[in-house]
Amino acid sequence: MQVKDMNVEQLRDLIRHTVEQCLEEYFGDPDVGLEVKTEVKQKLLDSLKRTQAEESSILAG
Repeated sequence: MQVKDMNVEQLRDLIRHTVEQCLEEYFGDPDVGLEVKTEVKQKLLDSLKRTQAEESSILAG
């Protein structure tokens, strides 16, 4: 598909995707090769469980 055949939304998506690709190529992932500390993993898991429990109680109520 050529740019001239795109609607506004398709053009925006193309531009957004292109910018994201360029930024990824330029900056890369600064966390590549790093590990998450065990305590941080546990805090994230605890937070997820609390959020899921809250959602369940809202749906049940």
